[in-house]
Amino acid sequence: MNLKKLSGNLLVRIIVAIILGVVSSFFFPEWLARIFITFNSLFSNFLGFFVPILIFALITPAIAGLGRGAGKWLGLTAGVAYLFTIVSGLLAYVTARGLYPTLLGDTNVNAVADISEGELEPYFSIEMTPPFEVMTALLLAFCLGIAMTTVKSETMYKVSRELEQVVMKVISAFVIPLLPVFIYGMFLSLGMNGNLRETFVVFGKVLVLSIAGTLVYLLIQYLIAGAIAGKNPFKSLGNMMPAYATALGTSSSAATIPVTYAGVLKNGVDRNVAGFVVPLCATIHLAGSMMKIMLYAFAIVYMAGMDVSPGLAIGFLLMLGITMIAAPGVPGGAIMAAVGLLGSMLGFDENQVALMIAAYIAVDSFGTAANVTGDGALALIIDKFARGKIKPVEEMDLDDASLASAGFSSQHSKGALHSAAAEAVGYGRTAGSAADDRFLLAESESGPDSTRVGEDVSPDRLTNGRLIEEAGDQAGER
Repeated sequence: MNLKKLSGNLLVRIIVAIILGVVSSFFFPEWLARIFITFNSLFSNFLGFFVPILIFALITPAIAGLGRGAGKWLGLTAGVAYLFTIVSGLLAYVTARGLYPTLLGDTNVNAVADISEGELEPYFSIEMTPPFEVMTALLLAFCLGIAMTTVKSETMYKVSRELEQVVMKVISAFVIPLLPVFIYGMFLSLGMNGNLRETFVVFGKVLVLSIAGTLVYLLIQYLIAGAIAGKNPFKSLGNMMPAYATALGTSSSAATIPVTYAGVLKNGVDRNVAGFVVPLCATIHLAGSMMKIMLYAFAIVYMAGMDVSPGLAIGFLLMLGITMIAAPGVPGGAIMAAVGLLGSMLGFDENQVALMIAAYIAVDSFGTAANVTGDGALALIIDKFARGKIKPVEEMDLDDASLASAGFSSQHSKGALHSAAAEAVGYGRTAGSAADDRFLLAESESGPDSTRVGEDVSPDRLTNGRLIEEAGDQAGER
């Protein structure tokens, strides 16, 4: 399944589910509505069971991968991406605390304090106890990931990657397809318990704020990157606008890679640095997504009158930043990875989580656009330190390309890809394989300076980087 196609279809299905849920709430009999309430109860319990496994499966190989192959440049890039993500979340939190009392001040907090108030009861419910808590999953993932890096365990690393693939398959084949039904049931319940109007009014305001917030943060990113790299931040940001516009249409960082790459090159970044940073940041840099999640989460916290201290909020922010680094690269992947923290740290119930998912996916493209445009700022910073120090990508045969697109690191590919950029592709956390989203780096026959980043292609269409080179050139013309 093509990631770009999945993204478009998912957004359409979510919007249709919201509309149908609202309309159905006006005439559905109680007995029929309770069928969907029962489904929501079962699906929510499954998410509670599955999310700790998801977090463990994603973060373990991500931590282990930091100490492999690409060395300090991979670590530096991941560190800068994490720092930018944390700053984005901190800005969102400060904005929420400063503006929500005014922006949402006319909201009847008591009316929406508990969006589940007066909801219908399911016909039955099945308890699904998770194997361990979310914090246990995080700690275990850190311990095992660091241990694998220390002892250089090839077997354990391969097992963690394969577990990651299995979990990603569950997300792409089961969780994501059922999300529209879950969202439908949630809005059906909201309509029948009378909390629909207040919810739409409040989240409409937060939607506008989140879009404005991502634009402001992009400006901050480029001011910082421009100061470090000695570049004009406004010109550099302007060169990345085609990537921003493309991401608005694709809702996929990976599908936007050719356009992002062209913009990064236009900003004067070394080709080898661009070839390393762009595909890597397409999977680990989610500052825009972080801002959206924080703004929506604390809107619910404010509406519900929940007691979340600044200390707890900062702890949530730091853990969410790690989750964003390891989040799966499928539509809705960031919010699905954050579900566990929303419940365990902020105390969200299933209806509040469902509302978060619906709100997030409905404006997913704006977060993605901020993510890919911000990749250009990261590329400027990394280029300042790594120019001339990252080797060009070795030529790959088709078997190597298939393995790289499946998310395996250079140690596991047939051709033993030795470059840092090839490791960056392998570090893509197998998100591409789960959604059949193949993006590769390759070197054409003319030499290292011809390195290009490819669009969404299948391995049988790739020949010595030629298609990749053409894709990059075409992207630059858009």
